Amino acid sequence: MTRFDTASGLQVMPDRVEAGRMLASALREYAGRNDVTVLGLPRGGVPVAAEVARALKAPLDVLIVRKLGAPRHEELAVGAIAEGGVCVVNSGLQHTLGLSDADIEGLAAREEHELERRVQAYRCGHEPLIVKDRTVILVDDGVATGATMRAGLQALRAMGASQIIAAAPVGAPDATASLADLADTVVVLESPEWFQSVGEWYEDFRQIPDDEVRSLLAQSRKERS
Repeated sequence: MTRFDTASGLQVMPDRVEAGRMLASALREYAGRNDVTVLGLPRGGVPVAAEVARALKAPLDVLIVRKLGAPRHEELAVGAIAEGGVCVVNSGLQHTLGLSDADIEGLAAREEHELERRVQAYRCGHEPLIVKDRTVILVDDGVATGATMRAGLQALRAMGASQIIAAAPVGAPDATASLADLADTVVVLESPEWFQSVGEWYEDFRQIPDDEVRSLLAQSRKERS
């Protein structure tokens, strides 16, 4: 059974680091356990996940997922792909936009190249952390359409994670609710009725470069060595 947790009263957050600390507080029941792994969705989810992993004393890794941006509206996610060959499509949006299955396949094929590039760029030769039979907390900096997080959750199911927690500081109500059928627990600090974008809930919502993702992963490995 899915438990859906929210905490009210969240205002605009200073940045992803502070958001991660706030999220970690809501996830403190998982602290100090040797069966917990924290995964961040690159790139914006990784600084948030790094703070969660540090507070919970858990290992940190990334789960590579790529949004399928609608033609001429790249910020509008019609679906997403993830490691392990997972593809999630918002069928309602696909129909509204008049996209064929072939169109979706073309979008996925183009994003597959970037997905593979990021796997190589972020892990730098390190093997991905094992998630089979583990409790996995999948973290992003926010949930807008839910497509990216849903793809990640489906990938984790296919990889054999025993318990999956979807976690984010903020999310659109409908998109957040849609995660409940894939995650054992959904932890979102705030799900405001008026929601246009994730970025509006951060004072600092700068783009996170690849180098910062690599640095955060390396720092986590060093802290746990």
